[in-house]
Amino acid sequence: MNLTNFRFETGPDGVALATWDMPERTMNVITPDVMDELETIIDTVVAEPEVKGCVIASGKSAFSGGADLSMLQHGAAQYAKALKEQGEDAANKQFFDFSRRLSLLYRKLETCGKPFAVAIHGVCLGGAFELALACHYRVMADDEKTKVGLPEIKVGLFPGAGGTQRVSRIMQTGDALQFLFRGDQIKPRAALGAKLVHEIAPKAEIIDRARAFIVSGGKAQAPWDVKDFKTPSGRVFSPTGMMIWPAANAIYRRETYDNYPAAKAILHAVYEGLQLPMDQALTVESRWFAHILRSKEAAAMIRSLFLSKNELDKGAHRPKDVGPTNLKKIGIIGAGFMGAGVGYISALNGLDVVLIDRDQESADKGVATIDKLISSSVSKGRATAADKDSLMARVVATADYTALKGCDLVLEAVFEDRAVKADVTKRAQEVVGADVIFASNTSTLPITSLAETTQQPDNFIGIHFFSPVEKMLLVEVILGKKTSDRALATALDFVRIIKKTPIVVNDSRGFFANRCVLNYVREGQIMLVDGVPPAMIENVARMAGMPVGPLSLNDEVALDLGWKILQATKKDLGEGSVDPAQERVLRFMVEENGRFGRKNGKGFYDYHANGTKSLWPGLSALAQKELDPDTLDVMEMKQRFLVTQAVEAARAMAEGVVTDPREADVGSILGFGFAPFTGGVISYIDGMGAKAFVALCDALAAKFGPRFEPPQLLRDMAAKDESFYGRFMPRKLAA
Repeated sequence: MNLTNFRFETGPDGVALATWDMPERTMNVITPDVMDELETIIDTVVAEPEVKGCVIASGKSAFSGGADLSMLQHGAAQYAKALKEQGEDAANKQFFDFSRRLSLLYRKLETCGKPFAVAIHGVCLGGAFELALACHYRVMADDEKTKVGLPEIKVGLFPGAGGTQRVSRIMQTGDALQFLFRGDQIKPRAALGAKLVHEIAPKAEIIDRARAFIVSGGKAQAPWDVKDFKTPSGRVFSPTGMMIWPAANAIYRRETYDNYPAAKAILHAVYEGLQLPMDQALTVESRWFAHILRSKEAAAMIRSLFLSKNELDKGAHRPKDVGPTNLKKIGIIGAGFMGAGVGYISALNGLDVVLIDRDQESADKGVATIDKLISSSVSKGRATAADKDSLMARVVATADYTALKGCDLVLEAVFEDRAVKADVTKRAQEVVGADVIFASNTSTLPITSLAETTQQPDNFIGIHFFSPVEKMLLVEVILGKKTSDRALATALDFVRIIKKTPIVVNDSRGFFANRCVLNYVREGQIMLVDGVPPAMIENVARMAGMPVGPLSLNDEVALDLGWKILQATKKDLGEGSVDPAQERVLRFMVEENGRFGRKNGKGFYDYHANGTKSLWPGLSALAQKELDPDTLDVMEMKQRFLVTQAVEAARAMAEGVVTDPREADVGSILGFGFAPFTGGVISYIDGMGAKAFVALCDALAAKFGPRFEPPQLLRDMAAKDESFYGRFMPRKLAA
């Protein structure tokens, strides 16, 4: 055999070992070449009489992350070409054959007549786990780094290589649907408990255990191919089935608001597939997969959440002429919730951390926060007591600025007050000197103006985290007018160490993410004043695709912080720079009623001791008039929530704050949860077309005010029928 991506050898016991080890790649991925070679391996195992069966293993630190999604994009492009050249029928057949090739290949393995076992270590996800499910025996390494899962739903797809059919024949139907809907990665013992694997063993033994299954005469037949096989939950049309499916449909509607076609396709594929023999069920799944693969939602989500995110993670905008930095020790000034969060993820990823605050008591509170975070991971089995001890040993908390000596990077995370930030910067630089890169975690204050108080403005940069730091994936890196390439490279290297996704933006008040999300929050506040019922505001926002309503979000980020930002903006830019309705709401909540949000248990919601919350009845005092909810246009409200964010993103592009549409899209989804099914704020505009978006903006502006006015850039694009991705060609990526 002429194999490039696999090594193949047969042992004296007659068991073949196919070791998947793609050259010049750190991770195995499924490509057309891999499929060709896997088919060759299957044919060889079947054809050679001395081969009893085959074990599939990985030669890398992980099994595989699944399919190369750029392959799927290529398939869509080929469909468009065939449609143009050969017509719809031929194009549809070609695309269907392309989309189900992996499914047919796995079924060929499953029914080849000789046993296949798989030895899994490291992550085994997506199409790679579907390969494992098609094998007759699955052994999984019993360690923390080994996980299995089908995360396709997170990029607008679903498992289309047999995943929906095999999982729903292994697990109870309700559990299978949850597993498919969530796209979670699960650990060895959970996978064993769910019967997704047959055995767990120490990593050093997994190949031998898989081999033993074949040597001992393991059957080359899947349970669902045995006569009289019964699914775990019984027939679809049975009393049990009728308890499952109405509830499943209701949960789907509640969780997705019908915004995610792939989730609906999962319901269809499982519901229809469980009523059919396996081969017909796989055909049903393939039809739904081909349908979803051509959906605009899948195209947008694959581009933003997989391709673009990976490009940014690799450092798409890192200066190429700056060598790698060697960050080992960082200083964080401000041990509050944000500073402690940054300290936690930094120490978690191997950096030494000096946590500074105004006094020892305040610094110790930051350490307590870090201790609580790592202790939570230990209690959930995500870390060990030894991991905790190691992490805590890397953190030093003090009020003494001299402890910053030797830090490779210093970041301040103090109050949004220019004077306070200037003071801590000065004190830190007196210790570390002007050459050490200094960063600010400010959420709104322009970096250029903050840099004026530093000894060397070219070594000053913004590194803006989102709360809660340990959960939020995005970091906004902000360039001041004098920020050097060295400062940018250092910031991006730091973000990469702590395993976050960076976007690089130019300086402006609010930068990019906060400009967009504050428009969303403001729209909810304006609706409140206009008399829209608070519950309707929250529910319609979620129907539009946002993860939480604007009132909930405002509570989370703190109303008093919003009030301070508004006052600072008015002080810097004048009375006309703030919205009177928003100012009225925040004054009423913060100044008049002392409601600061979740942090003091009182905001737009009341937060109860049992962990629940309910909308505060006092909000009715804010309404200038009482509206009948039955007369309100829900679609128009949904448009207001999304357009107010997207038009602000377009302004940011027009002003050069963001220069790459990938960063706007990825930043909007990871930073503030902008309707992921759209692909992000810029893909939302491109998806409907500039002309249609400008018309929508004009209609909303005429009815609700100039905040919806599109920038001239959008009008120019509409006139020329341009898109953002077509007009703003991304710079060549770093390797």
